[in-house]
Amino acid sequence: MRTRIALPDDTLTRLRIALTVFFALDGFVFAGWVVRIPAIKQQTGASASALGLALLGVSAGAVITMMLTGRLCRRYGTHRVTVVCAVLLSLSVALPPLTHSAVALGAVLLIFGAAYGSINVAFNSAAVDLVGALRRPIMPSFHAAFSLGGMLGAGLGGLVAGALSPTRHLFGLTVIGLLVTAVAGRTLLRIPAPTPSQDVPRQTSAPRRQGTRTRGLVITFGLIALCTAYGEGALADWSALHLEHDLEATPGVAAVGYSCFALAMTIGRLTGTRLLERLGQTRTLVGGGTTAALGMLLGALAPSVWAALLGFMITGLGLANLFPVAVERAGRLAGPDGVAIASTLGYGGMLLGPPAIGFMADWFSLPAALTSVAALAATAAVIALLTRRAAG
Repeated sequence: MRTRIALPDDTLTRLRIALTVFFALDGFVFAGWVVRIPAIKQQTGASASALGLALLGVSAGAVITMMLTGRLCRRYGTHRVTVVCAVLLSLSVALPPLTHSAVALGAVLLIFGAAYGSINVAFNSAAVDLVGALRRPIMPSFHAAFSLGGMLGAGLGGLVAGALSPTRHLFGLTVIGLLVTAVAGRTLLRIPAPTPSQDVPRQTSAPRRQGTRTRGLVITFGLIALCTAYGEGALADWSALHLEHDLEATPGVAAVGYSCFALAMTIGRLTGTRLLERLGQTRTLVGGGTTAALGMLLGALAPSVWAALLGFMITGLGLANLFPVAVERAGRLAGPDGVAIASTLGYGGMLLGPPAIGFMADWFSLPAALTSVAALAATAAVIALLTRRAAG
């Protein structure tokens, strides 16, 4: 049992603002790195396959450290770990442009991925504690900040790409990241993490059985996160190709596909708190999964570009709040370890999506492969419906 720490409302508000800044910073830094991948590929002279292997370093570093971060959060506190990981993320983003081979790039991306995965576990765990203290379903607002930070980072990166080298651009991100961490981190370190005792599972009888049941539920919510992230990864990598090759869209229009999806997801997360207050978590998960499934069927099988774009937007609205709610539920059940398990499974879904779509596209067709996103979104809705009593 954790001791409940009651904090004044103004303190909780300052804590919410600080955590929102860290979510936005994470999205901003990661998107800034992503937009410079083509330039760094040219700098390292890596082939497409070598670059693909090097980029796996981000995923490998994240997955390896997520579970460790859960333990560190329990030992040192989510706020301290968040600040330390923000410093590491800001420093490590400057490393990729210093490399001149695919092997070296993969090595530094392991470090960057470790920092990226760790801060995601740390600030999601801190957010779960704050949601419990406020007794309001504000988790989607934090993920909306991540999305907005990503859009800002990608937009800024596109603007400066022609004027700044990757080294200068990413070093600039390091400076910005350290400055933001210094300001927001002071607030985070001064405020103790609120930990309502009623949110921690009681194990007064049959502790082993209850522990097994709790872990099973955490994994179940992790599967919902996996289904959601699978769709995000698939649309990020394959939506433009589907529009251009299957529906004969121009390259410019095809590029809009993922932007429509990302914008709709951001809007969905910005309105997620109100939606959760009205419908509750289970209805939001079931409704979101069903909406995403129908939207993706339209996006994958529509005969026209504009119908497909509409489908992508509906999919984004449907998927928007599934991941935040799943992570929050896992965190409520098992604390930072629950967040780590759900995040690891979710990240695995994002890794699984693009290659799985590629294999299915070779076996069948790309539109048929994209319907797997609809299938997994529907699966997430079914899981939420079947576990509604256990989750309650």
